Amino acid sequence: MCGIIGYIGPREAAPIILNGLRRLEYRGYDSAGIAVLGAGGISIQRAIGKLSNLEAQIQPAMGNPASPVQTGIGHTRWATHGAPSERNAHPHVSADGNVAVVHNGIVENFAELRRELQAEGVVFHSDTDTETIVHLVDRYLRAGQTFEQAAHAAIAQLRGAQAIVLMSAQEPGTLIAARVGNAGGVSIGLGNADGEMFVASDIPGILEHTRRIIFLDSHDVAVVRPGQVQIRRLNGEPVNRTPQIIAWDPVSAEKGEYRHFMQKEIYEQARAITDTLRGRVDFETGAVTLEDLSLSPQEANRLQRVYTVACGTSAHSGLIGKFLIERLARISVEVDYGSEFRYRDPMIGAHCAALGITQSGETADTLAAMQEARQKGALVWSIVNAIGSQAQRTSDGHILMRAGPEIGVASTKAFTTSVVDQYLLACYLGRQRFADSTAGAAHAHDLACLPSLVSRVLEPNPLYDDLANLFHHCEHFLYLGRGINYPVALEGALKLKEISYIHAEGYPAGEMKHGPIALIDEQMPVVCIAVQDVVYDKMISQIEQVKARNGIVIAVATEGDTLIPGKADYVLWVPDAPALLTPVLTAIPLQRLAYHLAIRRGCDVDQPRNLAKSVTVE
Repeated sequence: MCGIIGYIGPREAAPIILNGLRRLEYRGYDSAGIAVLGAGGISIQRAIGKLSNLEAQIQPAMGNPASPVQTGIGHTRWATHGAPSERNAHPHVSADGNVAVVHNGIVENFAELRRELQAEGVVFHSDTDTETIVHLVDRYLRAGQTFEQAAHAAIAQLRGAQAIVLMSAQEPGTLIAARVGNAGGVSIGLGNADGEMFVASDIPGILEHTRRIIFLDSHDVAVVRPGQVQIRRLNGEPVNRTPQIIAWDPVSAEKGEYRHFMQKEIYEQARAITDTLRGRVDFETGAVTLEDLSLSPQEANRLQRVYTVACGTSAHSGLIGKFLIERLARISVEVDYGSEFRYRDPMIGAHCAALGITQSGETADTLAAMQEARQKGALVWSIVNAIGSQAQRTSDGHILMRAGPEIGVASTKAFTTSVVDQYLLACYLGRQRFADSTAGAAHAHDLACLPSLVSRVLEPNPLYDDLANLFHHCEHFLYLGRGINYPVALEGALKLKEISYIHAEGYPAGEMKHGPIALIDEQMPVVCIAVQDVVYDKMISQIEQVKARNGIVIAVATEGDTLIPGKADYVLWVPDAPALLTPVLTAIPLQRLAYHLAIRRGCDVDQPRNLAKSVTVE
C-alpha cells in the first residue's frame, strides 16, 4: 500500500509530489515524507499520520522556483520494520545527507546488512530495513563509484522483492528507480514539455501530468534525467522499454500495464502480502501484533474451538487456515460454508470463536452465520478486505486483508492475503497460548521471505500460453491435492470454472480411486499439486496411477525436483518453501493457468457470466 512519487523538472517539486501522494492515499498509510534537492542540498520533512500533517510542516524554503532543476521524491508508508513514527518514515538519508531513498518491499537480509554496516561505523537513525539501502549506496559512493554504479552495487546485495527510488545531491536532476520482484510497480512518466520526468509506484499519482508511461520489469534499474531514461538490467545489460499511452480515464489508468484487472491483481500478490504483513510482525523477535484483535493469554487458553464460516474462495482459504491454526495454536478448527452453518444448529458457545472470512465484508450468508454464532454466545472475528464493511463493524475483532481494491470478480489476491492473515492469527494465538518466542522468530523469518518467493512464481513463463493453446478445447479438468494443498486443488478448480466455463473438480488425491479415476483418459487433463512435503510420495503414486490410464498430468512442483519431470507431462515450478506457506505459492500457477485458458477461449475474465463480486442475497 506504500506510495512513491518522484519528480524532475523546472517546477517546484514539493507541491507536485504532495499532490501525487494525495492521489494514492486510498491505498492506506501511517506516515509520509518528502525530500527535495535544491541549491542548498537535500531537504527532508517527515510526519506521522495523514498527509495534512506533512503539509503543515513543509516550509517554502523546501522549494526554490529559481533553481533550474527541481528534483524530489515522496513516500507514504505503511510500517513493516519499526513502528509508525517520524524517525521511521521515508525518505531516509545517508550520514552526510547527500543520498535519499524511498522504498516499498521487505529487505529480507536487512539484519545482517545492518550489522555489517554498523561494524564499519555507520550509525542508524531508524528501525527500518529501508535505511540499510541508503547506507549501502553511500558506502560505494565513498569508494569512488558513480551514483549509478553505487545504486547497482547496493541493490544487488538486497534479498527480497523491492521497489526503490534514490536521489543524490552529487547528481542534481537525476533519479534512480529500480524494481526487483513484485513488491510494487515502478512507472516512469515522460512529461509533455521542458524535460519533465516523473516516477510513481502507481500511475494514478502522475496521470494528471502525463499519459506516456514506461513500466519497469523486475530487475530493471532506470536512470532518469530531464527528458531521458536509460534502463539497464541489474546485471548491467542495457534494455529498451517502449512507452505506453494510458487512456485518460480512471478505469484504464488503474489497469496500467495489464490487459485485465484479474491479471493485474494476480501480479499484485507479492505487494499485497507485503502490505498485509506491515506493522504486524516483529521480524527479529517473531512477535505478531493484530491491531484490531486483542486477546489475553488467559482468553486465548480458554478457547476450545474456532468455527470458520465463509463462502466460495474464502471457504477454501478457511480450509487452509484450519491446518495453520491447528498446527501453530493447537486449537481445533471447523470450517463451514456460511450458507449451511446456521441451518444445522451448530454446537458453538462461549468458549468458541467464529471467524468470518469475506473479501467484501457484505456476503449475506457469511454475515448470517456470524450472527448465528453471536446469538449462541461465541466470540466473533472477521477477516475482511473492505474497510468499514458490515462484517468488520459487527465483529468483536477483525483483521484487514490489505489486498487493495480487487475489481476482478474471480478473487485472487484476496485469497492469498486471507491465507497469510490466518497464518498471522495462528502465530498470534500460538504465542498467547504457549509464549514460545523461538518458534515465533522462525515463523517471522518465513513470512519475511514470502513476498520474494511469490515474486518468483510470477516471473514470465511461456508454458502458460502453451497449455492454453493445447487444452482450451477441453470441457473437463480434474485437480488433485493432499494435506494443506488439497484446498488449493478446490480453489484451482473453482477459478477455472468461474472464468473459462470449463467444468473442473477438485479432489483429495487419495480419493481419486474412490470414483474420479473412472473419468481419466487421454482427453482428461489432471492438475496435480505435488510439492516436496510430507505427502509427496503419496502424490507421486497418484500421478503414476493417472499416467497408467493415459491421463494428461500438469504438475505443480518444487524447483529442483528431478523426479517429477519424468512423471508428469508438464510442470509448473514453485520455489521451495516452508510447508505451511506452500498454498500461497501453489495457488498462483493455478490462477495463471485459469486466466490463460479463459483468454484463449475468448471469455470475459473480469466479469464472468452469472457472477457478482459480492453476493449480498441468500
